[in-house]
Amino acid sequence: MSRNSPQEAVERALAAANSDDCVVIADESSSANLRWAGNTLTTNGVAQSRQLTVIAIRRAGDQARVGVVSRAGVRDDQIADIVAEAETAAADASPAEDAQPLVSAAASQGGGAAWDESPARTEIGVFAGFAADLRNAFATAASGDRKLYGFAEHQMTSTYVGTSTGLRLRHDQPTGRLELNAKSADLARSAWAGTGTRDFADVDVVAVEADLGQRLDWANRSVALQAGRYETLLPPTALSDLLIYMYWSSGAKDALDGRTVFSKPGGGTRVGEQLASLPLSLHSNPAHPGLQCAPFVIAHASSRESSVFDNGLPTGRTDWIADGTLSALTQTRHTARLSGQPVTPAIDNLVLTEPGGTGSIADLVGRTSYGLLLTCLWYIREVDPQTLLLTGLTRDGVYLIENGEVTGAVNNFRFNESPVGMLGRITEVGATVPTLPREWGDYFTRAAMPPVRVEGFNMSSVSQAS
Repeated sequence: MSRNSPQEAVERALAAANSDDCVVIADESSSANLRWAGNTLTTNGVAQSRQLTVIAIRRAGDQARVGVVSRAGVRDDQIADIVAEAETAAADASPAEDAQPLVSAAASQGGGAAWDESPARTEIGVFAGFAADLRNAFATAASGDRKLYGFAEHQMTSTYVGTSTGLRLRHDQPTGRLELNAKSADLARSAWAGTGTRDFADVDVVAVEADLGQRLDWANRSVALQAGRYETLLPPTALSDLLIYMYWSSGAKDALDGRTVFSKPGGGTRVGEQLASLPLSLHSNPAHPGLQCAPFVIAHASSRESSVFDNGLPTGRTDWIADGTLSALTQTRHTARLSGQPVTPAIDNLVLTEPGGTGSIADLVGRTSYGLLLTCLWYIREVDPQTLLLTGLTRDGVYLIENGEVTGAVNNFRFNESPVGMLGRITEVGATVPTLPREWGDYFTRAAMPPVRVEGFNMSSVSQAS
C-alpha cells in the first residue's frame, strides 16, 4: 500500500467497488521480540506488516454472494485490482447461507480508537524495564545452578474496518507474552511458566524465576506412578487450555446441526442445562481490565462461527456459563435467527470465576491430602466431538502432593478428559488471575482463570515425553 495510510487504503478500495455492498479491513502490525538461552540474551528483532482484505457482496433479492480477497504488502496501484478480484469471486460464488444486511454506521455504536489517528506501534523499547529485570533473573538462576531459556514478544495491531454503509471503525490491539523455561544444569529437570501482558509493565520476571526454581527443587525427588484417575490440581494455565478449546467448540451452528457436545438430543442446543456443580461463571468481556479486546466484530471471512455480514456489530459482556448453567453459545445474526437465541458473537478473551473464590495454587496444595499438581498441558487433540473428549500430554512438571506438601515429581501422563464433563467434577476454586495458555498461546493470550481442584482427572497412560 505504498506509504499511504491504512485509512486511505480502505477509502480507495471502497471507492473502487462496483458490488452492491463492500467491506474493507486494513490491518497494520508491528512487533518486537527478545530471545535467550542458557542465561544469555541471544537475539532481538522488530518487524512490521500490513494486510488488506476486501469483501465484495453481490445481492439478488434475499440472496447474497460473497467474494473475499486478502493480500499482504499491497501497493496503492494494486488496490483496484484486488477489489475487482473479490468482485469476480463473488460473482462465481454460491449464495451465502449467512446473508444479512450489513451493519449500519448508526447500529455500530462507534467504539474503539479514533479513525483518523495513525496506527499504533510497538518497538524494542517496550522491553526496557523487563530486560533489566531479566538480567537479574539470569544472575539469580546462575547462582542456583539453573539455566533460563525463553522469549518475550510484543505486537501491536491497528485494525480499520470500513463498509459501503458508511461504517468506519478502528481498534488497536496490544498483545504480549512471556514464556520462560528453567532447567537444571544437567538439563535433566525442566519447569515452565508463561504470562500474557499488554505492555510488559506488569511482568515480574524475577518472581516467575523464583517459582520455577522451587519447581526444579521439587523435582530432585522422582516418583513413578501408574496411570489412573487422580485428584488433580490444575493451575490457571492448564485450565485455560481446556476451557479455550471448549469455547472454540461452542458454535451455535454446529450445536444446532447435532455435531457437538452442546447439541441437545432430538434437536436444539443445551443452553439452559446445568454443566457445573459449583456456581461457576465463564464469560467474555471486551472491556475486562488487562484483557481488553475489540468491542465489535472483526470478521475477515465467514465460517460456521463468524460472519462477514456482522462486521462492526457491537459486543459486550457475554456470560457463556452463569451459576454453572450453560447460558449462551457463540451466535452470529444468522444462527440467532435459527436458534431463537440472542446474538452473541465470539469475543477475544475468556474469564472463569466463582463467587467467593480465593487463594492461590499453594493454598489448594495445603488442603490436599493426596493428589497431583500439574504445570501445563500440550499436544491437545480432539477425540470425540459429541462429548468433547480431548487427549494430550502433561509437560514440564507433574508433582505429587502428600499431606499438604509437594513431595516430588512424577512421570508425565497422557490424559483423556472432556472439559465439559470436568466442570461437574471441580470441587474447589481459587482466585481468578491473568494467565497464558501453553498450548494455545500462539492464538489466544487474553485469559484469566483460577486454580481448581478436579476429582478423578483421567491420566489414561504413562508418557515418556519430557
